[in-house]
Amino acid sequence: MVARFMSLKDAVSSCIKDGDTVSMEGFTHLIPHAAGHEVIRQGIKDLTLIRMTPDMIYDQLIGAGCAKKLVFSWGGNPGVGSLHRLREAIQDGWPHKLEIEEHSHAAMANAYDAGAAGLPCAVFKGYRGAELPRVNKNIKFIECPFTGERLAAVPAIRPDVTVVHAQKANKKGDVLFEGIVGVQKEAVLAAKKSIITVEEIVDNFDDVPYNAVMLPNWAVTAIVEVPGGAHPSYAQGYYKRDNAFYKAWDTIAKDRDSFSAWINEHVMNGGPEDFAAKRDANKG
Repeated sequence: MVARFMSLKDAVSSCIKDGDTVSMEGFTHLIPHAAGHEVIRQGIKDLTLIRMTPDMIYDQLIGAGCAKKLVFSWGGNPGVGSLHRLREAIQDGWPHKLEIEEHSHAAMANAYDAGAAGLPCAVFKGYRGAELPRVNKNIKFIECPFTGERLAAVPAIRPDVTVVHAQKANKKGDVLFEGIVGVQKEAVLAAKKSIITVEEIVDNFDDVPYNAVMLPNWAVTAIVEVPGGAHPSYAQGYYKRDNAFYKAWDTIAKDRDSFSAWINEHVMNGGPEDFAAKRDANKG
């Protein structure tokens, strides 16, 4: 498999289907908002969404009726409060009931590693004295065959599709991440298919910083150039975080009608090209 360059519409329609398990990762920055909007526009349903820290983009996907299940380790609007669409889906079943599977950050990071390695499960030190095993049947405990130590085990994460945003791709289809990268690399390597949106496509990677992460083209299914595609999160070296929008989302998402109106105006009647304007407004 070698990465193919295509439009966001074609990437989503060719890679993501109803009922798929989809991971959209990005930690504080490089969150793939533009790709999430395209999933909503295409009306894809019954998704099992995986993300270590679901925030606004998953609030939007859940409120738009795209998700049937959420696998996560923390959920909220960073620095602001609750995700109102997530909360209402769980508590009141609107737009329909949402199943949840909660883990710790450590469990999910290890589960992505296991998925990337082709292993059936992740084994690690964790969950000792924790309450999550009472409500999550996918948290088990095993005995180490070498030391007799009691260890936690969780199923490997093997998404049908992983979607991430990065700074650059070269014309060979290799991808470059800079800054805080979270589990993007592992999430892509664990998936059957992947969609990578990038700020720009370049001839070559020059002056690669020491802390950069590279994904080779053979690990990538589709690459899409979407300047500003991480807004309102930030892309290091390109634009800053739109803190004002994170605050505004709390009011927008609190009410069903205001949420639906926002989705209709900014997602259903929008497109990936709109993200470039948002990027330009938050450069700095």
